[in-house]
Amino acid sequence: MEKVRVRFAPSPTGPLHIGGARSALFNYLFARRFGGQFIVRVEDTDLERSSRASEADILDALEWLGITWDEGVRVGGPHAPYRQTERLASYQQAAAELVAKGWAYRCYCSEAELEKEREACIAQGLDPRYGGRCRELTPAAEAAFQAAGRRPVIRFKVPDEGNVVVDDLVRGEVAFDCAGIGDFVIVKSDGIPTYNFAVVMDDVSMGITHVIRGEEHLSNTPRQLLIYEALSLPKPRFAHVSLILGKDRSKMSKRHGATAVAQYRSKGYLPEALVNFLALLGWSPGDEEEVFSLAQLSERFSLDRVAKNPAVFDLDKLNWLNGVYIRQAAPERIAELAAPFLVQAGYLQEPLDAGARAKVALIAAAVQEKIEYVAQVTDYAPLFFGEKVAFASEAEKAVLAGEQVPAVLAAFVRQVDRAEELSPAGVKSLLKAVTKETKQKGGRVFMPIRVALTGQQHGPDLQYLIPALGRELVFARVKNAAEQVGIEL
Repeated sequence: MEKVRVRFAPSPTGPLHIGGARSALFNYLFARRFGGQFIVRVEDTDLERSSRASEADILDALEWLGITWDEGVRVGGPHAPYRQTERLASYQQAAAELVAKGWAYRCYCSEAELEKEREACIAQGLDPRYGGRCRELTPAAEAAFQAAGRRPVIRFKVPDEGNVVVDDLVRGEVAFDCAGIGDFVIVKSDGIPTYNFAVVMDDVSMGITHVIRGEEHLSNTPRQLLIYEALSLPKPRFAHVSLILGKDRSKMSKRHGATAVAQYRSKGYLPEALVNFLALLGWSPGDEEEVFSLAQLSERFSLDRVAKNPAVFDLDKLNWLNGVYIRQAAPERIAELAAPFLVQAGYLQEPLDAGARAKVALIAAAVQEKIEYVAQVTDYAPLFFGEKVAFASEAEKAVLAGEQVPAVLAAFVRQVDRAEELSPAGVKSLLKAVTKETKQKGGRVFMPIRVALTGQQHGPDLQYLIPALGRELVFARVKNAAEQVGIEL
């Protein structure tokens, strides 16, 4: 295979969305799989909507995901510049060449004339397309339009007959009838190139060998192939990956889950989990395995295992997969991610002192096995803050009605009071001492203590909960719970 060069070329008109992130990932994986190069450039010719803020958001999101690039914005390279607005001269030169060769022409039709023509096509049951009224303008006619102040666009002259065949690496051969394409604009009246023209010139100048992008771009490909042929330029191979649908098989939208990568980051999803999930949206490893690191994906990815059928965005599966990665993560990392959520929810205040950081570490360790994304730490936070206990139901009060409970709670308080420090290892020994002192089996000791401390029968491991609460909160909660059920300690 020739030296692979692929690219991701977002339009900076908003944040990086799931579909764009998947396209970037597939290009990255393809380049890494075949020892090629991955380029990131910016298609910023939508002057009204493009912004450097959106560009920064997109690049930051890619970097957060671990999708690095060999050339492009931020990193430079031999094919700079990597923003279209900095490459305008090259597009104008190529457009002039197409006009000179008879493959393109200046069109002076007004918006009103074009709209009238569009309405006429629709009335006849035809797809709207330009009829070519400016195809054969005489120099005198052009001069008259210019004298009237009309500013032309440049249109590509599409052959009247024949097909354009896209040899797609995912979909096979797809044919498009030239008659249905119509002469399309390649340069707008303000001199800015359109997408279909600029993308061809950029891909050629940057030596792109494979164009891997979403299925929504398939209809653009025949126009681009016509430009390649008209300028006798080498064509890349194309691969159009499937659409992403919601779980109900409708077009992906906010109701199916967040659509921007930054939203998942802000909720405490891990980047490696999101990358793993995105890779499985339309690509299959060929076996039942589902958990892959970025390095493993780079070794296994291939276009022949990319499906033609739409991929389904299943938020439940993403949450499951993210939970797998959270459980595998170092507790220190989860603690670092959890702290801002606890601050935002008002449980802690910045700057965090050593005691607060130690408490966050214990909370993170306690909930790490239970959460699917880190923002869920606040669902468990009430268990770790405050002196009063609220019983989940009458069943919890019934647990404290056991005849052994007063002795268990009294022994527990004594052991906590005697302990030099409350640590996970120390709590294990402490609880063992309570069972020995009271001559009770584990469940008859641990459950009353849990209910007294949390008001619940299920929850975080006591070895983390007790140190996180600390001595004073433990005493206050046991006293509060005992008073509620009439136990004297």
